[in-house]
Amino acid sequence: MRTVASLTLCLGLLSGCEQPPAQKQTASESPRPVTEHLPDFTQFQNTDDKKQAFFDFLMPLIEQVNDDVLSIRTELEAMTPPLTEAQQTRLQQLVRRYRIQEETQTEQIQRLLTRVLPIPPSLVLAQAANESAWGTSRFATEGNNLFGQWCFKRGCGLVPLDRPEGDRHEVAVFDTPLDSVRSYVRNLNTHPEYQQLRQIRRQQWQTQGYADGKALASGLLGYSERREEYVEEIRSMIRYNQLSQYDQPDASASLPQG
Repeated sequence: MRTVASLTLCLGLLSGCEQPPAQKQTASESPRPVTEHLPDFTQFQNTDDKKQAFFDFLMPLIEQVNDDVLSIRTELEAMTPPLTEAQQTRLQQLVRRYRIQEETQTEQIQRLLTRVLPIPPSLVLAQAANESAWGTSRFATEGNNLFGQWCFKRGCGLVPLDRPEGDRHEVAVFDTPLDSVRSYVRNLNTHPEYQQLRQIRRQQWQTQGYADGKALASGLLGYSERREEYVEEIRSMIRYNQLSQYDQPDASASLPQG
């Protein structure tokens, strides 16, 4: 499975066309049950209402996935060779999950620390809106696929109606929208194409304690065949929808090491 060219357009909802929602909505701190399907965003007649509903739905999922990533990072920061047997087992699980090639435990941990960091919510929101037509595309509504991720095993997903003859790719199907967010975050954290994104993110975490989606967008050249045009489109969506506010950490947030 890999992420490729943008499969859907904004269908007239590209951020620059409308005034952005005025204020940041804070997600509820209480646990939410897993939602198996996206809401029907076509019910909204007002564009701003549709956008805000989309952001409100996705933010708890993004926070959950990013919190899980930070929990794994906490495990890594506690790993100092020689490792216990349990730590060795856990390290090898993470080495496989994050596609680490280094051989020694110290090198593996250091490489993992460059990959195990959150993705800025502004970037997740903008790409999800762009790739899923604000949650209304066929791949979003039928397959919970918010980010245009492909798969290559016959029957693994939905066949694009305009797929060229001879191509084998399908658009991946996920059990829940949360699974789609998890897959997207893991893709950006592991695929070689996004090494620049991870480097920018690490530098920002070390200097300011969080990462900025507009800055990280420059590492998305390989996400779409439109390359620079796609990067600028994502930045514009972040800017016009005032999504950078979601990247700001809580005052109590700690700065990851490494």
